[in-house]
This record gives sequence, structure tokens and C-alpha cells, in this order.
Amino acid sequence: MDAAIATAQQVADAVRDAMWKDDRASQSLGIEVLAVGPGSATLRMVVRADMLNSHRICHGGLMTTLADSAFAFACNAYNESTVAAGFDVNIIASARLGDVLTATATELARTRRTGIYDIELRDQNGRRLLAFRGRSMTLLGTHIVPTLRSTRGD
Repeated sequence: MDAAIATAQQVADAVRDAMWKDDRASQSLGIEVLAVGPGSATLRMVVRADMLNSHRICHGGLMTTLADSAFAFACNAYNESTVAAGFDVNIIASARLGDVLTATATELARTRRTGIYDIELRDQNGRRLLAFRGRSMTLLGTHIVPTLRSTRGD
């Protein structure tokens, strides 16, 4: 990919690939990256038996992990190394064995050093299960070729 002509989507796709190869946590949970874009991401996870707690519902921490993974792919999509500075989670409803959970991350605001992202977690019927708001902090460094960065509005 030529840095001079890379679109924001090409950058987001390349960052997704670079991040995914080392994301053992998401891989171990069977999470799939369905889509990424500048400041956005959609990920999916199927609730397995080993994800259930003693109430036979999906552990809230695992639903939060799916949302956190979507947050990570969304805020890193610009090829600027970015980490979570914090997040707030509200569990609205539970998920059960076999449910297909989809986390959709949307960028609300982004400055040079910080960002705010909302992540919705829904089941296969569109029922909202979790509301997650993440705050990001941009560090020095990149995921892929250092000169390959997208500009806002690409």
C-alpha cells in the first residue's frame, strides 16, 4: 500500500490486520471482526458454555470484553497507537448460551490525544444488552508503517 494514496479505509483495514494477529484475548473468545472503519468497528461473538456463570447467563465481564475489543479496533483505526483511558458499562439485559452478540463501536469525538466512543452490544434479535462508553488516550507510535496515517475526512 502506497502511503501517499492510502485512504482512511485502507489504513483501518491494515491496522485491523496488524492488531488481530496478536489479539490472543479476542481470538480465544471466538470473537470475529466483521467491519472496521475510521473510528468505527463491528465485532461478533457467540456465547459458549464456558462463558456462562452460575446463573447460566453470559458473564458480564465477557460481554464487556467484546465491547472493549470493538472499542480498541475503532479507536486504533487511524494507525495511531491508542489505549483505553477508562470506560463505563451498563448491563441492560443478559445473554444466554448460543446467543450471537454484536458490538458496534462509534466514535463520538476525537482530538489529537483523546477520544470518546459509544459501543452498543445487541443479540441476534436486536435486543440491546449492554451500553459501553470508552475514553481513549493516543500514545506515541503506530501499528503499521509509521508514515501511513489517514487524515480525517478521507
